[in-house]
Amino acid sequence: MTARVIDGKAAGAALRERVAAEVERFRATAGRAPGLAVVLVGEDTASAVYVRSKGKATREAGMESFEHRLPVETTEQELLALVDRLNADPAVDGILVQLPLPSQIDERRVITSIDPDKDVDGFHPANAGRLAVGLAGFVPCTPLGCLKLLESELGDLSGKSAVVIGRSNIVGKPMALLLLQQSCTVTIAHSRTRDLPDVVRQADIVVAAVGRPQMVKGDWLKPGATVIDVGINRTEAGLVGDVDFPSASAVAGAITPVPGGVGPMTIACLIRNTLVSAARREGFAIDGAL
Repeated sequence: MTARVIDGKAAGAALRERVAAEVERFRATAGRAPGLAVVLVGEDTASAVYVRSKGKATREAGMESFEHRLPVETTEQELLALVDRLNADPAVDGILVQLPLPSQIDERRVITSIDPDKDVDGFHPANAGRLAVGLAGFVPCTPLGCLKLLESELGDLSGKSAVVIGRSNIVGKPMALLLLQQSCTVTIAHSRTRDLPDVVRQADIVVAAVGRPQMVKGDWLKPGATVIDVGINRTEAGLVGDVDFPSASAVAGAITPVPGGVGPMTIACLIRNTLVSAARREGFAIDGAL
């Protein structure tokens, strides 16, 4: 068996095109474009690359991009003051504070200072709670992108067995909740799960988000399983995921590559969330398929 490679680049580009079309309609109705503010503190190389990618995608979708680059010595109070200004700015529909932050700043305090209705990253506890109880809110972009890839590949997910490897607040936990909403039977596993390969081997869907290079091997997988690899690990051989792609692709039915899988969908979902925020604030109805 040779797995189908799930093309996240193509899926992300298609979603961004749909968002751009809705942005054009929104602009004609509201008289303004949706606005995304991105805050970068310090000069972390990877974070700077992500911020540039997000700004480019925002502008290509016809949105306003407000970038705030602050020095590494910025204090927590200075950052919180900026977030307060962005919360109050009517031109800003979404606020994203790029993580990680310098050690003098409490990330949790900053995240909870963002207006939940502008929290397009979906990290605020209010949005986490909304997801848990099935209310409308913002879902973190990476698990939302994973879900869209799964639905595109498999259609109806109801009744499927899913294992999520990883229990972070950013990916693992919200991913499990999204799959539960789709009526999957979900197991959250992690690096300390006993007999982890046997647990994974029962799953129709495997989402690997544990942060360990090539940890999930092909012989861990049920033949024909759909594998979503969230990991991005820098090694001497280059970027690799949490799944050993060569051995997994010989067993799986479909699999995302690294790079080119989940990453492009994460950015596309950020743009989508920003449009949704603007639409809610203006009472504008957008295409439900987004």
